[in-house]
Amino acid sequence: MRSLPGCNIAAKTTMVLLMPEFLPPELSLTILLAACAITLFAGVVKGALGFAMPMVMISGLSGLMPVELALAGLMLPTLITNLSQALRQGWPEAWASTQQYWRMLVAMVVFLLISAQALVFLSGPVLLMILGVPIIAFAVVQLAGVPLRIAVARRRRAEWTSGIIAGLYGGISGVWGPPVMVYLISVDTGKRDMVRVLGIVFLIGAAALIAGHLVSGIAHAQSLSFSALLVVPGMLGLWLGYRVQDRLEADRFRRWTLIMMVILGLNLVRQAVWG
Repeated sequence: MRSLPGCNIAAKTTMVLLMPEFLPPELSLTILLAACAITLFAGVVKGALGFAMPMVMISGLSGLMPVELALAGLMLPTLITNLSQALRQGWPEAWASTQQYWRMLVAMVVFLLISAQALVFLSGPVLLMILGVPIIAFAVVQLAGVPLRIAVARRRRAEWTSGIIAGLYGGISGVWGPPVMVYLISVDTGKRDMVRVLGIVFLIGAAALIAGHLVSGIAHAQSLSFSALLVVPGMLGLWLGYRVQDRLEADRFRRWTLIMMVILGLNLVRQAVWG
């Protein structure tokens, strides 16, 4: 049976209304709603623990769409939520933390901009594997109670190294949290300070990530329009997560942080092996 011309026109009009042309063609309404749900959850985790939003988003979104679009999708929610996190205790404390960790920040930005151009040369499974394995290893060792502490005399070198590794990870994946977390946990950073420093590091990294991928071509009008839509669920999740963070004791906060690192690392390895 042939469909009526009017029905075809109505169907096409509905599709245009649901999925505007300014969004990437890979998206459907179902995928977009799933992406919003993933971003909401990522915001809750970030609000509660201070990190893991890009890791949750890249893990979830890359199962729904090409990894390049998933990477672009996390850019603006990561930028806006980190601005909120960095300034939660006010400008003076944020500036003090920036001055304290300037070495890490400089190294991270430089190497993030460089490595962002290398994404096109790495296959998805390789990228996911080199992210997942180190995350799991560090978190499991910490949960097992093995002390990993950085001597005071070596902290400057460790800070530069952490920044370089974070930049290399961040440019090719949008995830630069694990190397920073390793350093902050290893120097016994307190809960409030850790969350604020992570916000600053991630904010600067998010800005550098967008700049790097404007050059690489991954960030463009359609992919950033998709990313902009994810800001709302991301901020809602962040607000909910803040309520949880304020009630977490320091030891429990640290333990849940490490558990989340293990879960996310395992998921990245799973995607690398089985897709």
